[in-house]
Amino acid sequence: MSTQKSITVALAGNPNAGKSSLFNALTGAHQRVGNFPGVTIEKHEGYLDYKEYRITVVDLPGTYSLTPYSPEEIVTRRFIIDEKPDVVVNVVEGTNLERNLMLTVQLMEMEVDLLVALNMMDEVEQKGIAIDLDQLEQLFGSHIVPISARNRKGLDELLDHVVSVSEGRITIRKNKITFSAEVERAIDRIAALLARERELDGANHRWMAIKLLENDREIYTQTQKYPVWVKIELALQEAIAECGRLHSTDPEALITEDRHAFVRGAMQECVRKPKAPRASASDYIDMVVLNRVLGLPVFFLVVWAIFQLTFTLGSPLMDALDYAFGLLSDTVAPHLPEGMIRSIFVDGIISGVGSVVVFLPNIVLLFMGLSFLEASGYMARAAFVIDKVMHRFGLHGKSFIPMITGFGCSIPAIMATRTLKSRSDRLATIMTIPFMSCGAKLPVYVLLAGAFFPPATAANVMFGIYLLGIVIGLWTAWLLKSTVLKSDSEPFVMELPPYRWPTFTSVIFQARMKAVMYLKKAGTLILGAVILIWAASNFPHSKALEAELATRKAKIEATGVAPEAKAEQLRTLQARIDASQLEYSLAGRSGKLLEPLIRPLGFDWRIGISLVTGLAAKEVVVSTLGTIFSIGHTSGDTTLSGILRSDPAFSRATALSLMVFVLLYIPCVAAVGVMKKEIGAWKPVLFYSAYVMLVAWIASFITYRLALLWM
Repeated sequence: MSTQKSITVALAGNPNAGKSSLFNALTGAHQRVGNFPGVTIEKHEGYLDYKEYRITVVDLPGTYSLTPYSPEEIVTRRFIIDEKPDVVVNVVEGTNLERNLMLTVQLMEMEVDLLVALNMMDEVEQKGIAIDLDQLEQLFGSHIVPISARNRKGLDELLDHVVSVSEGRITIRKNKITFSAEVERAIDRIAALLARERELDGANHRWMAIKLLENDREIYTQTQKYPVWVKIELALQEAIAECGRLHSTDPEALITEDRHAFVRGAMQECVRKPKAPRASASDYIDMVVLNRVLGLPVFFLVVWAIFQLTFTLGSPLMDALDYAFGLLSDTVAPHLPEGMIRSIFVDGIISGVGSVVVFLPNIVLLFMGLSFLEASGYMARAAFVIDKVMHRFGLHGKSFIPMITGFGCSIPAIMATRTLKSRSDRLATIMTIPFMSCGAKLPVYVLLAGAFFPPATAANVMFGIYLLGIVIGLWTAWLLKSTVLKSDSEPFVMELPPYRWPTFTSVIFQARMKAVMYLKKAGTLILGAVILIWAASNFPHSKALEAELATRKAKIEATGVAPEAKAEQLRTLQARIDASQLEYSLAGRSGKLLEPLIRPLGFDWRIGISLVTGLAAKEVVVSTLGTIFSIGHTSGDTTLSGILRSDPAFSRATALSLMVFVLLYIPCVAAVGVMKKEIGAWKPVLFYSAYVMLVAWIASFITYRLALLWM
């Protein structure tokens, strides 16, 4: 029996370098998605069998550097240091070589077994760029393999190199950059001090010395616990003083300059570009999408089109799923005994979880659209277009990236604000992000907009809700930056990747990943919440109501009316008693306490219950509505949309008011916890929570009153 040998490969690279395309091309369907330990950054891992090896591929988050400021940089660096993959494949964009090689330099400094995958070689050839690969390999001390991930060219050569490195047949020379003389002296001195510490045996002392000179907070924290720190701190102070005396700057700036100089030198030695490049299609498109006048309208038009497609294409699929869950409920109910068991399965689990799962097509379509925009290169342009608007509201241009991330989930978006250097910019952005409609709120919008508006209008309503969140978020940022967080924002600089037609595989993979995560949430958190909501909605039982039900049932049974009429009377009686039992239950009593506060918004006590449970996760608002409004409903349209349309507590005005409230009120508990962690204190978080509740109440009140006048 032969044993299969294993290799672990980490893919590292800049955003838009084609790293995920390479990951998909290598691993195909053998992929799984999770989270890196201790953070909410998604972990993409897959495998392939090549020759006698099982190669595990980990797609690390896209990052421009290995300085631990953003969650992506922290995750990438820690994985390489702690997990020690057999081979690190640095995916480099051939058409944007100078920018990408800055990360390659930092990987070289870590002295890992490094291969460079020079991606997009088809575009390099089309643009007439000549790259001397042999010379580039000599400078960087690493084999460079030209590939085209989208066209699946060069993948076998890359895998052959991976196997050769793992087997030791290719030796990585691990070249090192030589920094300025005074920096090198400081590195040698600090590295020698680190080498004296027995607990650091096996560590890369030179790399740690460089990081200490760069004021790297993680390495500082790690090193300060050792006795040798006293001497290291003295050496650092002397290095800072010497660099200041000779160059009027600090070691960190000199190290960055030397890296840039090395890369620029490599570009001059190894790369030849056409002297007079013609205007490309990207240039012509940018004349429109980056235009001062047209840029912003084009951005809103693109987002509006995505919502139209999401709702138009998603509605038939959503209706089919809705019908399937209704059929499942009708099929299961007769096979279960009447009473608690039937109620928990039909009214609780099937109705509650089903009411969330039916929105899966819309969520998949929306994220396919957003993935397409990001992979095509348009999202980077949108950041530039929005930058001018952001500055008017006191936000940094970089705030746009976390805000866009917030449309997926607030938690990684809040963590992504670490890239902002100014604390005031960071705090203002953190407090803006929850107003961006995260994916968890989408089922609420789809349910209510789809139930009370025709498809074309529903898409416009959803677009308006998202736009309202952005407007109120920016207004909040302006309010904060004008009062408690006064400071000037720094200018925004970001590279524009060339436009590319995204691969179908990449877009589908992103959509499938979101779908799997959504279904996992429906099967765990939401299922648990549904069961708790069902229990709170059914207990305690009123003995008086049970006695009334038994007495009235007996009277109906004793009458001589036709069986069909008798069955209808019994159903009506059961629905009335169930509704009364719901009011008597723990959930009903809690809702009744809230009702005076929310009645001016058009909400009754049942909607109040859903808003409370929505603090766990916004999808739970839908499952709560599905569970509670199904109780006592026995006739007519049994889909949740139909139940809400037929209920006297709901109207178009109520639906609009509820969408606005869900958009604006307190984010989920997990997001609040991350917000506290990033801000560092509970007081501003609690103040912010009170503020958003007030804003949500006022905005919903205005929406409800205006809707009553117009609808």
